[in-house]
Amino acid sequence: MTSITSNEELKGFIRDIPDFPQPGIIFKDITPLLQDSGATRHVIDTFTDAFRDAELRAIVSVESRAVRRCSRRSGNLGLPLIPVRKPGKLPAEVMSVEYSLEYGTGQLDIHKDALAKGDRVVVIDDLLATGGTALAAAKLVELIGGRVHSFAFLVELGFLNGREKLDGYGVLALIRYD
Repeated sequence: MTSITSNEELKGFIRDIPDFPQPGIIFKDITPLLQDSGATRHVIDTFTDAFRDAELRAIVSVESRAVRRCSRRSGNLGLPLIPVRKPGKLPAEVMSVEYSLEYGTGQLDIHKDALAKGDRVVVIDDLLATGGTALAAAKLVELIGGRVHSFAFLVELGFLNGREKLDGYGVLALIRYD
C-alpha cells in the first residue's frame, strides 16, 4: 500500500495506452490506481470529505467500474448508490438518453424509480473528457425528478473543455491533464 498525501501524486498511477479504443486516442488507464489500496483510499477519502456536508440524498455513478468504487464512497456517506448504465444492463423500467462521445455516440439508462422528486445527488465518473457522458447523466437525473448538486471525477482531460458543458454545476476533478 502506497501512502498518498496529494491528488498530484495520483498521476503516477495513471497509465497511457496509445491508440485505444481507436487510433489517435491516448487512453488514460486508471487500473494501476485501482490496484493500489493507498491510492484508492486517498480517492475515496477525498470524495467523502468533499461531499460530507452537501446534504445529498444519493450518489449517482456512471457505468460499472465507477459503480464498484462508488459503493465504498456511498457507504462512507451513508447514501444510496444509483447506477447509470449502458443499454440493457438495468433490469427494471428505465429512462434513456442518447449523447455524443469524443469518438462516437452512446446511450445511458437509469431506473425510472431510482430517485424521489427533488433528491439532490452528486454524479461520479472516472473521466471527464468532452462532458457528453456527464451531461447525459445529469439529464437522466433531472428527467426522473432529481437535482444534480455537482460532479466528481477521478481524471479530467482539460484540453477537451468538457467542464464548459457542465456550467452551472459544481465540478471536482482530482487529476487534470491540460
